[in-house]
Amino acid sequence: MPEMGGGQTPRKECIIRDPVWNTIRLDPVAVQIMDTAAFQRLRYIRQLGHAHLVYPGATHTRFDHALGVYHLTMTALRALRERAAGPDEAWEAEGLIPYAALLHDIGHFAFSHALEELDSDRLPGDHEMVAAQFFASPELSACLKTLGSDAAADIYSLIRGESAVPLRGLVSGSLDLDKMEYLRRDARFCGVPYGEVDVDRLLQGLELLPDPITGAYEVGVQEKAISALESLLFAKYQMFRNVYWHHGVRAATVLYKRIVDEAVRGGLIEPSELVGPTDEELLHEIARRAAVAGGDISSRLAERWLPALRNRRLPKRALELTAAEMDGVELPAWIARDSPEKRAAEDRLADHLGLSPGEAMIDFPLKQAMFQLDVLVRRSNGGVERLGHGGLPGLIDLPRVAAELYRTARVLRVFTFERRTVSRTRFFEIIRGVDVQDKGTELE
Repeated sequence: MPEMGGGQTPRKECIIRDPVWNTIRLDPVAVQIMDTAAFQRLRYIRQLGHAHLVYPGATHTRFDHALGVYHLTMTALRALRERAAGPDEAWEAEGLIPYAALLHDIGHFAFSHALEELDSDRLPGDHEMVAAQFFASPELSACLKTLGSDAAADIYSLIRGESAVPLRGLVSGSLDLDKMEYLRRDARFCGVPYGEVDVDRLLQGLELLPDPITGAYEVGVQEKAISALESLLFAKYQMFRNVYWHHGVRAATVLYKRIVDEAVRGGLIEPSELVGPTDEELLHEIARRAAVAGGDISSRLAERWLPALRNRRLPKRALELTAAEMDGVELPAWIARDSPEKRAAEDRLADHLGLSPGEAMIDFPLKQAMFQLDVLVRRSNGGVERLGHGGLPGLIDLPRVAAELYRTARVLRVFTFERRTVSRTRFFEIIRGVDVQDKGTELE
């Protein structure tokens, strides 16, 4: 094994005490990866972005989570091996799967997923895409070469969900261990009871199964473990509804996105510079540049928006619409994504409410794959069937109500930097570009 940077000698395997999984054992290659600067950076990327402003315990990091996913992946591989499942070719790339699990979040931006909601022009790609820049670092590249000349490319393909190896489902897919880990860890650190998943039962129910149409092997689940899969889907729904999309969490998220968006729009920071900084590094650098740059954007950032985030003076709800309140309303396609059209509508809204540009924000979070289901099931009669979005009659009917669960979890909100209210009717007029003459706070 090659020497590590700084003249350090590579460590042997190590044991880490973890509050969620108790004991995590890292093999020597995993230890070497963990000790790289690229991986250590994850200690300073909060797993749940700004959720700690609502749930004070939610200060856990991508570092903790990545170790947990590695642990679950090793456990799953042992369980599959114990059943001697599948032919030899089904185990292709087995040796790379744990390291793909360990590195699956290596490319995350500061405060995790928040910046991926920005307009694509403001970002160099999603966290999986920009992972390639970290893979190219000399230190991490040297680690991965010990696994084979093509290991880095193969692991990157697994992380991107583009690999065809049979075990890919442990890294990316309906049964990927990332979901099981983050639901359990996030619930634990937020202090809520919603993320409980029967992980042990689900792992013991995994099996390498042949696709009934193509014959190709992939990771599937035994019928008797379907109830554990249901627990995962319900836990995800509850966590999105009560934690990830909590109004306070979303208020902090939209404020942070607005800060970064304005910094990029104003030329204070280039999109490429968003890759690499940790949470505090990015905010500090934006604040430093804003303090010396001058101009309206810099003043808003330095004197108003950054202090508001730092001191938890979060934007207020001017409007909140549940699914029931939006029945029969056709929303514009741009409303769930940051885009020029959305920003124009937000600035019309700000002007109507007597606010400065950028101080009204529309939030309608999107997670189309919340109830992603595409997994092979070995039925009790020995047959193999594919469980898709329609479910399997008499076995699992949750997918039939998935669309309704997703719809009810989403809430459309308007946040403003100063307390304002806007009526449902007026809001829809403004986003459709209807000219509204009178301005100011509304009471309805």
